[in-house]
Amino acid sequence: MYSVQDLLDTYGERLGLKLIVGDKGVKRPIKVPEVHRPGLSLSGYLKNYVSQRILIFGNVETLYLKDLNKETRVERLRNIISDETPAVIVAGKYQPAKELAALCEEKEVPLFNTNMTTMNFLSKLTLLLSEEFSPTMTCHGTLVEAFGVGVLIQGDSSVGKSEAALGLIERGHRLISDDVVKVRLREGTYLEGSGPELTRHLMEIRGIGIINVAHIYGAVCVRDDKTVELIVKLEEWDDRRFYDRVGLDEKYCDILGIKVPYHVLPVKPGRDVVLLIETIVLNHRLKEMGYNSAKEFNAKLLETISKKQNEKKRIRETYAQSTH
Repeated sequence: MYSVQDLLDTYGERLGLKLIVGDKGVKRPIKVPEVHRPGLSLSGYLKNYVSQRILIFGNVETLYLKDLNKETRVERLRNIISDETPAVIVAGKYQPAKELAALCEEKEVPLFNTNMTTMNFLSKLTLLLSEEFSPTMTCHGTLVEAFGVGVLIQGDSSVGKSEAALGLIERGHRLISDDVVKVRLREGTYLEGSGPELTRHLMEIRGIGIINVAHIYGAVCVRDDKTVELIVKLEEWDDRRFYDRVGLDEKYCDILGIKVPYHVLPVKPGRDVVLLIETIVLNHRLKEMGYNSAKEFNAKLLETISKKQNEKKRIRETYAQSTH
């Protein structure tokens, strides 16, 4: 469970957070990736109010509280600060009201302040919480960027994933992560892949060991993260299996609810796997631009068959007329 302490440790310095009171409550869980400015809630309107969100007090809320008498101020604050409130943050140039600090101390709700402007702080915190709460998964494979496309190379152990990735890097493409790839769903629309900090820029090549790609090929051949747009699965060539030779049937792999184009690439001695992966990527880019070689070939084939059938029909009709 993500807690206020996690937020403070990871982003406290970046957000300029300073703890005022409520240090006993920093272990409180943050259950929803949302923040809330009290607004109408301070006036007593609590319909659809969600108490599990982080509360942000800006200059307007602070000045409004100062205009209220003490009894009303305490009543309104008690209405919105509950045992489920993860934290209260006062942004802007004003200090929190004494009653607000006293109530947070009483309920053991951590109270912070920051010198950032309210809207700037609100947008940054919302973005950071959205990232932290994004669905994630870890998968086995090697993620590379080829021709600007993020390609996740998968396959059984020792099939040649790292060697294929190394060949791509040698041709000027870039490595994101080898062996372990962390995939995160961003904004509910696309997947972003990255690698663990411990193994960043490292590759394991059997017979050689661990190599640092950035040191050998230069910093231009690595990057920290990349959108996952294509999956290529390497597998040992099986003569008993039928492999698609036209490419009309497009396959997809579902990752965190996003369908990613998926290709099975059989591997055997003599096949240039690196060249084939580059070809898959370039063909994918053409499809994205509206050019599908397989469909164009199929359309021309059907057109040719139709012409020949019509020609045969015309010949039969001509022959039938000549016999009468």
